[in-house]
Amino acid sequence: MKKKKIAIIFGGKSAEHEVSINSSKNVFLVLDRKKHQPVLIGIAKNGKWFLIKEKDFLTHAENPKKSKIEDLGSGVVFLPAGKGKLFNLKTNRIAEKIDIAFPVLHGPFGEDGTVQGLLKIAEVPFVGPGVLGAAISMDKVAMKRLLKEAGIPVANFLEFHRGQKINFSKIKKELGLPVFIKPVNLGSSVGVSKAKNEIEFKRAVNLAFEFDNRIIIEEFIKGREIECSLLGNIEITASLPGEVIPKHEFYSYEAKYLDKNGAELKIPAKLGKSMVRKIRDIAIKSFKAVCCDGMGRFDFFLTKEGKIYANEINTIPGFTRFSMYPKLFEASGLNYTNLLDKLIQLGIERFNLENRLKTSRL
Repeated sequence: MKKKKIAIIFGGKSAEHEVSINSSKNVFLVLDRKKHQPVLIGIAKNGKWFLIKEKDFLTHAENPKKSKIEDLGSGVVFLPAGKGKLFNLKTNRIAEKIDIAFPVLHGPFGEDGTVQGLLKIAEVPFVGPGVLGAAISMDKVAMKRLLKEAGIPVANFLEFHRGQKINFSKIKKELGLPVFIKPVNLGSSVGVSKAKNEIEFKRAVNLAFEFDNRIIIEEFIKGREIECSLLGNIEITASLPGEVIPKHEFYSYEAKYLDKNGAELKIPAKLGKSMVRKIRDIAIKSFKAVCCDGMGRFDFFLTKEGKIYANEINTIPGFTRFSMYPKLFEASGLNYTNLLDKLIQLGIERFNLENRLKTSRL
């Protein structure tokens, strides 16, 4: 059987650049070499794409303070309608022919539908949600509005644009304290703060606006942090739920990636059978409500009264050694290597299904 060339795409123009490198390293190491041949494509912080050598790729991959993709001078691009042809801009030749792309790009310019759109134009199958699902899920406001429309509870929230007046007293009256302040389009808790008073609030607003021109301010929901992994195109499979118990004020970027003792992960979460069923059902419903397919990890709050609030979805969840997405499926009976195989299969199936559609009336 001929091996499929899998383009693992990582790095990117995002505050989550370093996390992406760590995730992609684990995809690279776990990928079944009997079936697949990985091709490493690193995106520098200036947005240029490069073919990366294995020895350079593995250096400092797990250290977010040191890992980054350097500008190597000679870039590559996918050709429009090139069916996987990767063009070297220096030699003016085809460098590789890719069978399917695996974007391991967290945050904007990777998880927001932009790379997915580029790959569709290049006619390359890819792993994970399509353009619409990715774009909706990255935009916290659009996502929450669709969830509310589907009857899925979410925390009360307010949206603000850069330059818009933000009145702390009005927000306190409407949402209470504390509140969470977040960039609308970002993940990995980058730019996220919990504010308990006006001084913290102003500082948090300024921080969030460093990463986006729109921010969202959410009421605080007191509850357990429950996560559920999802897999599938039409028929969706939900993993057993897991629980995150932060050791910091909340599950911040530092708690996730810089402090190895920043949180305790319960896999699976200690829940009754009926609650497990309820969470898996609402996770599938939420996944469909935001137009997703392929993969995703939905995060929820579970209150002591048993009410479930949808928090957010990660359409390209972490793939590090400690990440919940693969670990939850492993606890559900699907190991990391077989999970990657299934994700690749789903990407190819969707591509073939879309290629059956007419593009002309003649």
